Amino acid sequence: MGALDHFSHLFDCSTSSSKLHKRKQLQTVEIKVKIDCEGCERRVRKAVEGMKGVKQVDIQRKAHKLTVVGYVEPAKVVSRVQHRTGKKAELWPYVPYDEVAHPYAAGVYDRRAPAGYVRNPDQQVSQLARASSLEVRYTTAFSDENPTACSIM
Repeated sequence: MGALDHFSHLFDCSTSSSKLHKRKQLQTVEIKVKIDCEGCERRVRKAVEGMKGVKQVDIQRKAHKLTVVGYVEPAKVVSRVQHRTGKKAELWPYVPYDEVAHPYAAGVYDRRAPAGYVRNPDQQVSQLARASSLEVRYTTAFSDENPTACSIM
């Protein structure tokens, strides 16, 4: 046992999983946070701009929307905004109403959503909304694919 055996771990050139750091992906994080005035906007901007990996911050005050672009994790951005500002923050729950099959069904329509947006439907909610929709029931009742659905035809 020589001295090199004791110090060989310091000069190890092999790739070890403990030594490699995965680089985070560049992503866009959209957050819903209530922003009323210029002071709130400034406080939210300062809280997020100080994070490591943030490249761009965009705030839309009327829509209560914060957009962060950078090498960050969404959960960490939300927790940072909540901790630094004391405001309730959540990931952006809305999508444009053009992307939803039934935008005014129960569970999807939200009066508090910004203009042109509805709540992002989960798979379970959208299936329930489609099953209870009157227009879907009528179109399947008089369908050519199911001739026994209506005896009048």
